[in-house]
Amino acid sequence: MALTYPIHIHSKTFSNESTPVIRDLEVALPGGEFVSLLGPSGAGKSTFLNILAGLDKDFEGNAALKQENGQPARISLMFQEPRLMPWLTICDNIMLVCEGTKTQRKHQALHWLQQVGLSGAENQYPAQLSGGMLKRAALARAFAYEPDVLLMDEPFSSLDIPAADSLRALLTQLHQARRITVVYVTHDINEALMLSDRILLLSSHPMQIIRDVAITEPHPRNVQSPALLALSQGFKQALTHPA
Repeated sequence: MALTYPIHIHSKTFSNESTPVIRDLEVALPGGEFVSLLGPSGAGKSTFLNILAGLDKDFEGNAALKQENGQPARISLMFQEPRLMPWLTICDNIMLVCEGTKTQRKHQALHWLQQVGLSGAENQYPAQLSGGMLKRAALARAFAYEPDVLLMDEPFSSLDIPAADSLRALLTQLHQARRITVVYVTHDINEALMLSDRILLLSSHPMQIIRDVAITEPHPRNVQSPALLALSQGFKQALTHPA
């Protein structure tokens, strides 16, 4: 039986609001899939991600991500900001999440820096890197932790189009090689179509699932293809005129 992560959030309400930000949201996240949470800004997507990460426990329901043996899943979280330690080199930042002896941890860190195209930058500090390079370092750290589940909160939203496209292609390559579960927050329809195995289209106030759509187009994808254009139009219509 394939691994799934069943999630049921009955209600999540902030103390200064009377209406739940999330209500009766139930979904099974398939192990190894890339799932995008697509919805308008302010819909509650980041709140949902914080619940999955265990950072927000003030809700009614069950969102514990567990492996088949009942043990908690290893979770990495990549934010909109790289959140690297400025006083450590890039290599030392990656080593923080690696396991083993110092030599083993350095070997792992250098491996992941090579995987994201940062070979030669290992002795530099975060302040010496461009925005795109910082995102690559954060991506290396996320994968170096060897997670079962990677949670990503609009990680490329601050980048220019070429840098963001390059990182999306890199993320797709890493995911296809590792097949970990990825939950990716975005409000960009094309980004979701380019990356995802599955898209959960979300309403807001309260956040609920409008559509659950599997994306079967092979990678690399062209968002101008007839199949993806049709999906894009359907998503736009659903977001503009939710049922």
